[in-house]
Amino acid sequence: MVMTKHSIHNLEAIVKQARRDIIRMVHGCQSGHPGGSLGCTELLVCLYFELMQRNDHFDLDGIGEDLFFLSNGHVSPVFYSVLARADYFPVDELSTFRKLNSRLQGHPTTHEGLPGIRVASGSLGQGLSVAIGAAQAKKLNHDNHLVYVLMGDGELQEGQVWEAAMYAAHNKMDNLIAIVDYNGAQIDGATNDVLSLGDLPRKWMAFGWNVIEIMRGNDIESVISGLRKAQASTGVGMPVMVLLHTEMGNGVDFMMGSHKWHGIAPSDEQLNLALNQNAETLGDYIA
Repeated sequence: MVMTKHSIHNLEAIVKQARRDIIRMVHGCQSGHPGGSLGCTELLVCLYFELMQRNDHFDLDGIGEDLFFLSNGHVSPVFYSVLARADYFPVDELSTFRKLNSRLQGHPTTHEGLPGIRVASGSLGQGLSVAIGAAQAKKLNHDNHLVYVLMGDGELQEGQVWEAAMYAAHNKMDNLIAIVDYNGAQIDGATNDVLSLGDLPRKWMAFGWNVIEIMRGNDIESVISGLRKAQASTGVGMPVMVLLHTEMGNGVDFMMGSHKWHGIAPSDEQLNLALNQNAETLGDYIA
């Protein structure tokens, strides 16, 4: 399917509003992780508004629909924004992010029953294992829908990821699309300095995965084209790995290119600067 200018424009409008949501949410509680959230905005918007097959009613079983799991749970601001904009819960609830008695905790949890959240996440390295379990359940249920999981590249320093990688390939989890936010940065600096990931495409191929790289992970058309290629690569006996090259802090010039915005909230002045770079398109939530 070829994207029209109209549909691209609509997705770009959602991306801009999601960026505003992220910045306002983190500023509102002076806590959270804006950098990675901004870098993944195009991905989450494209998944939920263009690529995933979703049921109208949310339930944890997720039968007859595609599933998404967030492994790097600290980028919850973008996840919450996209879920709210996709009508999983009221947009104005975004104003409660990380505040007392909120369902929108810093890392997603399930005990409050927030629609769209299928697993508590935040302890890095576990999301791929969870997604594999869901993919196996779909095969047992003869459900032909797909399972997606997003991980951070720094997260790949966790050993459990590679145990899960072997398991998925051995069990031919060909209904699974894993995505790595490949921005080259983590909380302590560049991944190459903290613990180099080496030749990541060849590593995943060596583990028996079909690897697809999206070099322009903050470009909507590139993201959609790459993920459609990933969808077309399912069902042939191999799990699919998408290496999504993104820019931490994308869309806010003073946040881009620096790991320092991994987990720092903007000041009042920085909030205004960031909002001026991302026009209000769908209506801001009420603070």
